[in-house]
Amino acid sequence: MSILYEKVLSKAFYAMDPETAHQCGLRGMGLIGSIAPLRWLMERGLSPEGAKPVNVFGLKFPNHVGLAAGFDKDGLGWRGAAALGFGHVEVGTVTRHAQVGNEKPRVWRYPQIKTIVNAYGFPNGGAEALRDRLKNQPGRGQRVCPLGINIGKSKITPLEEAQEDYLFSFKLLAPYADYLVVNISSPNTPGLRALQDREPLVKLLSTLTAENKNTLGGPLPLLLKVAPDLNPAQLEDILSVVSETKFAGIIATNTTITRPHGTEECETRGGLSGQPLLEKSLQVVRFLSKTSNGKIPIIGCGGITSAIDAGRFMDEGASLVQVYSGLVFRGPGLAKEIAQGLSWRQRAWI
Repeated sequence: MSILYEKVLSKAFYAMDPETAHQCGLRGMGLIGSIAPLRWLMERGLSPEGAKPVNVFGLKFPNHVGLAAGFDKDGLGWRGAAALGFGHVEVGTVTRHAQVGNEKPRVWRYPQIKTIVNAYGFPNGGAEALRDRLKNQPGRGQRVCPLGINIGKSKITPLEEAQEDYLFSFKLLAPYADYLVVNISSPNTPGLRALQDREPLVKLLSTLTAENKNTLGGPLPLLLKVAPDLNPAQLEDILSVVSETKFAGIIATNTTITRPHGTEECETRGGLSGQPLLEKSLQVVRFLSKTSNGKIPIIGCGGITSAIDAGRFMDEGASLVQVYSGLVFRGPGLAKEIAQGLSWRQRAWI
């Protein structure tokens, strides 16, 4: 399927502007998810062969490969994504207040170097709209794979009130998630990355950990998504705070504000994702895993376009991996390809 997509279907998508193409892909996922027979057919055709379930954060994942947050901000197509062979799907980033995001154009695509730059700014319908959508769909323990919800700060919320903003979304959405992710690492919301500093981070994560004890259905695994642009001292602080506040794990990484070698001609606004991010994300995963002695589970994310790329993240200590940009360049068969590749790789070690 990847070959068919790359040789034929991708040309139709590349003829559209990137945001329109994204919306078409999302509508396709929504269609698959809304028609049970179609969902069943896709699950049969794209279910990874030989992939074994893996237990991480106290959850059972059908395979190691997930769809990263950002593709489906409003939970419109997550059931369709699950039918494409993903072992978990993460929706969002969703904010307390509905917001339109930054001005267009805000997405730039560079197929020749498998790169995307986005300056979306969390456009979404808000936490209440996502809650209303999810409450009528399969809940915890009833899904094909775990569903994560990624929450962020609303643009209109002052940084000093960020804790209340996250807490509102958390209370509203936690009962509908299998795990929940705190996003403090997007470069497209002014001031957001300042929350990665130790003092505000301890305050935010401690508040959410305390509230998590009251979550309907039991406490959730809470994860923190970090930027690839942090220095070693900042990463050490992150590990310390995650351990101190009893967060379950880390997603590494979000997009980068740097322009790695070969991307100097890319748009300078926004965060860069895709293949050129791979080495930078791997370095962060390596540091986090080694420094924590492997005690804090990590989801590796950034530049994965093949099973070989995913395997490198696993070698550096990741427990799971996520893709997003790779789906744009490799197509809907990517999750199956990577999950099967990792499965064959594991069998070769035995």
